[in-house]
Amino acid sequence: MMSKDQKRLRRAGRIRRRIARIGTDRLCIFRTPQHIYAQIIDATGSKVLAAASTIEKEVRGSVKSGGNVEAAKLIGKRIAEKAKAAGVTRVAFDRAGYQYHGRVKALADAARENGLQF
Repeated sequence: MMSKDQKRLRRAGRIRRRIARIGTDRLCIFRTPQHIYAQIIDATGSKVLAAASTIEKEVRGSVKSGGNVEAAKLIGKRIAEKAKAAGVTRVAFDRAGYQYHGRVKALADAARENGLQF
C-alpha cells in the first residue's frame, strides 16, 4: 500500500514527464498546511527564473494565514508579476500531483488574471 505522499509524487512524475516533452518553462507549486510556494523553472529544469511564497517578508505582513485561498491568490499575482519582470509569459502549470482545487486553483487563476499564459 502506497502512502498518500507517494501517490502524489507518482502523479507529479507523470505531469513533469509530459511537461518535459513539451519543452517549456513550468510554474511549479508546493503547498504545506501553513504556506504555499510557487517557482517558474526553465525548460531544462536547471534554473529558477522567478519565485514567490508566503514566507516572504512583504507577504507575511499582508496575509493573516499563509495556508488559505486568499494567500494563494496573492502568491499567484506575485509570481505572474515576477515572471513578467523575468521576461516569461508562457508556462506549463505543474501542480505537483495536487488536486486542481482550492488553493492550487486559486493560485493558477490569479496567475492567469495577471498575465501568465498556460
